[in-house]
Amino acid sequence: MTIDLHEANRLSWNAATIAHNSHKGDQAAFFRSGGTTLFPEELDLLGDIAGKELLHLQCNAGQDSLSLAQRGARVTGVDISDEAIDFAKRLSAEALIPAQFERADLFTWFEQARQQHRTFDRVFASYGTICWLSDIDTWARGIASVLKPGGQFSFIEFHPFALVFDEEWKPRYGYFKDGPIIESGVGDYVAQSGDTLAVDTYHTGTENFTNPHPSYEFSWGIGEVVSALVRAGLTLDRLVEYPYMNGWRAFEPMRELDGDRLAPPETMPNLPLMYGIAAHK
Repeated sequence: MTIDLHEANRLSWNAATIAHNSHKGDQAAFFRSGGTTLFPEELDLLGDIAGKELLHLQCNAGQDSLSLAQRGARVTGVDISDEAIDFAKRLSAEALIPAQFERADLFTWFEQARQQHRTFDRVFASYGTICWLSDIDTWARGIASVLKPGGQFSFIEFHPFALVFDEEWKPRYGYFKDGPIIESGVGDYVAQSGDTLAVDTYHTGTENFTNPHPSYEFSWGIGEVVSALVRAGLTLDRLVEYPYMNGWRAFEPMRELDGDRLAPPETMPNLPLMYGIAAHK
């Protein structure tokens, strides 16, 4: 584990979160009116969560957490970013949707939760999460340690194969990588994606955002992720691949589908752009 790189990512996410939320308008009003940021794929992997104690890993600024709480779950969200957690707490209060938010490095949080014997019915993580974590086995063991017997883990992530391409669909990165990838900082992917990631309608907000803090990403192949979960004692129930991305306009050009989904242009073959996992303890 390289917690110092996690700390660098915390600073980068603090800066980026301000830019991201500047594009999303009156989010509290959106949620008070019954709005949700969840896609059908997450709901399918999660199943019925009403009345469940649900841990949302790397919850960012809490929009998905509140969407989960609206479906009846008792939600605890954890994220490394001070700015994201502060925003999530304000949003919860203003939207009148109860949820608990805790700021911590995820690996530190797992250790503290084990010591305090905290457990959950469901653990959930989605979209651009594990690339910020320096050790996939620590992540998987942490999930297993806070799941109740019979508890379920639901996970959806951008496909590591898609991330071998640069923004113009040119192969740039190897699928198998050792060590962190140094980036110029967490970017403004909400501005890049426009309406497909705006909570209500897209607002101009911060323009030409440049992150003053570098970031460090880690690449985990599907085999590494599944193997880590199995080593941690979880049983795999489903592994699903999807030929589109939900919300994120990662490449140019992309073809817009219904429901804020994005796919490669018709001149390209189908590619796996996301994958989902359901597992239980």
